[in-house]
Amino acid sequence: MRSIVEQRLRRVAIVGAGPSGIVTAKSLIAEACFEQIDVYEQQSSVGGTWNHSTIAPSTKIGVPQIDPNQPLEKPVWKCNVDQKVAFLTSMYGHLETNTPKPLMNFSDSPLPSTSPVFPRRHLVLKYLEKYAEDMRHLVKFHTQVEDISLEVSGSGQDVWLVRSRDLLTSSSSTIPYDAVAICSGHYTVPYIPSIPGIGEWNRTNPNIITHSRCYRDPSHFSNKKVLVVGNAASGIDIANQISNFSLNPVLNSHRSVPMFAPKSSIEGVPEIAEFLPVSSGHPRAVRFIDDRIEKEIDAALFCTGYLYSYPFLKSLPTVLVSSDGFRLQNVYQHIFYNLHPTLSFLALPMKVLPFPQAEAQAAVIARVWSGRIHLPSYSSMVAWEKARVEDKGDGKAFHQMNYPQDFIYQNKLFDWAAQTGGEVGKTAGRWDERESWLRSKLGAIKEAYAERGEEREKLTTVEELGFDFQVWLNEESGSKKE
Repeated sequence: MRSIVEQRLRRVAIVGAGPSGIVTAKSLIAEACFEQIDVYEQQSSVGGTWNHSTIAPSTKIGVPQIDPNQPLEKPVWKCNVDQKVAFLTSMYGHLETNTPKPLMNFSDSPLPSTSPVFPRRHLVLKYLEKYAEDMRHLVKFHTQVEDISLEVSGSGQDVWLVRSRDLLTSSSSTIPYDAVAICSGHYTVPYIPSIPGIGEWNRTNPNIITHSRCYRDPSHFSNKKVLVVGNAASGIDIANQISNFSLNPVLNSHRSVPMFAPKSSIEGVPEIAEFLPVSSGHPRAVRFIDDRIEKEIDAALFCTGYLYSYPFLKSLPTVLVSSDGFRLQNVYQHIFYNLHPTLSFLALPMKVLPFPQAEAQAAVIARVWSGRIHLPSYSSMVAWEKARVEDKGDGKAFHQMNYPQDFIYQNKLFDWAAQTGGEVGKTAGRWDERESWLRSKLGAIKEAYAERGEEREKLTTVEELGFDFQVWLNEESGSKKE
């Protein structure tokens, strides 16, 4: 492995023009030392997963779906006349963010003061489009990256060969770069767990089991008995929406207490122990771990997350994604590929505030690649990963950061990037006490917002919901004096 210090990095490729790709490009531009920055985006616009496609997927998701090794995505629609290409994303029609405005935006561009506390998806996309205005000229739209391989030089500089294809013209090209930032997200390959009996149940009852990635509109569940599996933000939000049309209650199977409170029309049930066969005598039935049986299920929607998958990185010398798809291997600080840190990844961590964290990661990447801050030795990076596995395990928890872990990580990245001093380059925000307090209240803020019903979109500040940091601080100060 050749040290970054020994190389002159001037040509950089970014894969993806979603939030992390946009902020990475802006951070690289701000370093004022990179001669070529190309952003590859397979869609026809910026925004990544925040682009909404109303077109239903043409291919069915496997049941179960536990394999991260999936081929490159195919567009669900394209039009050469309009120069447009559309891909299926995880976005659905009535989505509103699960993060309040003060914790949602990039540090140098607040969301509009007139937008709701929890903006709907179209407002976030509009925000990203505006934020991307000064980097759009770098984007190669409707261009899909097919392969990235490392060409190692014995004496000169190693290069990454990026092979891509224009999805409208089918023309292919291969361009060398000194460094590559992967900003393609991890909401492409759905995860549907292998529960006993699920495969046979799905073959016997086709088109009943699906994944939230295919969810678009709650009206499709009218007068149906629905089982939603998973109670993270999307699971609760989708269950709440469906309950306005379905037979109630909507059953919500989960393993832990939900962060966001469901409506009264949602009934929490435990984990599924088994999808029952026809021979059980119970039609379209499941058995839960408490032995309760629910039958005649019309729709089973899995909101169980996604697997990490990078089909264009199969040429790497080591296996990048773990066999279960739950984490990346050989990465340092959830960012740098430790075998060759000129390859980096943005926005891997889960259960975090994605925009601010991507901004902090991008600042570190830009300054490491410009040579203004440095990475530790290879052995130290390997030791970090080993320690992380020992602490969090080798599965899903590796990239998860519940509060206050994300707070600590965010500020650690800020301090790392700030080692350069001066005013050159783009900085991220360092969380202060108010932001930390808001983060700790996130679930309660969302619950208070939901309780306002249709009137909630008129609320533009968390203070209107009763979450005033200054009032809390004064009360805390008063109680300490007593």
